Amino acid sequence: MADAADSSSNNNNPALDADPDRPDNPAHEYAQFGAGCFWGVELTFQRVEGVVKTEVGYSQGHVPDPNYKLVCTGTTNHVEVVRIQFDPQVCPYINLLSVFWARHDPTTLNRQGEDVGAQYRSGIYHYNENQARLARESLEAKQSELKDKEIVTEILPARRFYRAEEYHQQYLEKGGRFGSKQSAAKGCTDPIRCYG
Repeated sequence: MADAADSSSNNNNPALDADPDRPDNPAHEYAQFGAGCFWGVELTFQRVEGVVKTEVGYSQGHVPDPNYKLVCTGTTNHVEVVRIQFDPQVCPYINLLSVFWARHDPTTLNRQGEDVGAQYRSGIYHYNENQARLARESLEAKQSELKDKEIVTEILPARRFYRAEEYHQQYLEKGGRFGSKQSAAKGCTDPIRCYG
């Protein structure tokens, strides 16, 4: 587990800045998670009541304006993330953390299943101190469940979010390369099939 303070001086590298974006509605909040390939992670969060918007992209790296091909080289240190806009009155942040822990294996370093590389690492990227505290508490609770397997999830301030290419957005809902659309309806429990 890692936790770091936000740095206000990053040698003029915007990739290292805190995410400057704000939710469309001032009553909403952002959350950002890395849990493997962002397609399945995004669809999981799209189905959560109180999630207003999801978008996939790249964060936590050191190269401004990365693209998918560059991130896949492993040279930028970016994570494939889902940025979630949610209504905390309908969906408390702790609910999102529960979904995050249930969606992936937080004990595998830089991989989820067959997807291997630093861009697939497990991470919770917080937007405020309350999110940071809840993230740490949820990690401790999950670690006590897992006993002998060590969690490798990093917990860090959310850095600048770089939206992924449009074809990655809501990829599984749109049908992916096979045209087999998957439901993003709130409360849907259909199995999520990940495919390129």
